Amino acid sequence: MNVLHVISGGETGGSRKHVVTLLSKFAPGTATLVVFQDGPLAAEARQAGIDVRLLTQSSRYDLSVLSKLVALIRHERFDLLHTHGPRANLYGALIKRNITIPWMTTVHSDPRLDFMKSGWKGKWFTRLNVWALRKVDYFFAVSERFKESLVELGIAAERIQTIYNGIDFDDAPRPHTLRRADLGLREEDLVIAMVARLHPIKGHALVFDALASLSDPDMKLLVVGDGPLAAELREKAAQSGIGRQVQFLGFRRDVADIYALSDVALMASYSESFPLALLEAANERLPVISTDVGGVRQLIASSDMGWIVPVGDRAALAQAMREARSRKQELKTMGERLYEHASTHFSLQRLYEETVATYERVLAIHRTRKKEFKRCELDNR
Repeated sequence: MNVLHVISGGETGGSRKHVVTLLSKFAPGTATLVVFQDGPLAAEARQAGIDVRLLTQSSRYDLSVLSKLVALIRHERFDLLHTHGPRANLYGALIKRNITIPWMTTVHSDPRLDFMKSGWKGKWFTRLNVWALRKVDYFFAVSERFKESLVELGIAAERIQTIYNGIDFDDAPRPHTLRRADLGLREEDLVIAMVARLHPIKGHALVFDALASLSDPDMKLLVVGDGPLAAELREKAAQSGIGRQVQFLGFRRDVADIYALSDVALMASYSESFPLALLEAANERLPVISTDVGGVRQLIASSDMGWIVPVGDRAALAQAMREARSRKQELKTMGERLYEHASTHFSLQRLYEETVATYERVLAIHRTRKKEFKRCELDNR
């Protein structure tokens, strides 16, 4: 089996981590990754030993790359095409008639919300994204809620396989070199780590409002990630009176170190799949505060592992942060419980095995259909 994965290459969030970690499990010669722009994703993939092919474009609207993609699929005789993200899905839809292999995609986010707050262009891209998805042969959904969303778009349930994300968990906590003092933090502070793209769907503004409502200068928020709202969020933090409590750390490769010096991880998304950022927090034995999205309830399986709050509920989010503050001495124990549950149920090996099993099932269906088609052709001669 030889699978071609395609992603734009500009991703810095969960889909980047998902693709790189998953493909790192494949044996050489069984998986190739195509990107359309060089950057951190491609560099990380190469470092992991993944076969990366760069198909450059003069802009994201340069469709000359389509013929290159078709030529690559035919020349290297790939068995499956597996796309990730709106741009890769669009290209898959545009070349579908020119390839004869099954096409699959992983749905990492709600396609109806990918371009939220992007004006008329966002509405147009959303329609294009949904149109492309309806052309896909088979789907991976990283949570049951995302499977339900696809069904609502008219996708047949039998074409969708739910497989939760997974990571390689450490048997014991790793040593870390980053210390609180390096970031101007004190041991008595409640340090909250929020690892997410600076995008409207991630709920940073809601978190800032919740933090401001608590009026507790000893609560410190580490914002890890980059994105289109960077300047707007910095201004909001300052205007909300919490400028000294919030640190914008940008895109970081030492997320594990940041989690290790924190007390609790936080996610306030309005929509999410099965967030890898929270699995990484669990790996560092960190309890979690999260909105009730995607597969979060499968991860935070009980209240002694963290807090689940309603989406968009500032008061509930503030209350969870207040409780974490009052239970600061219990947080390490809660984090250990979360680690035990997550490492048992959401390993990278399980993700890899379930993915390969789905590939094999899809290929078996494809081969059967080809035989039936040939038999019909012979019967009609």
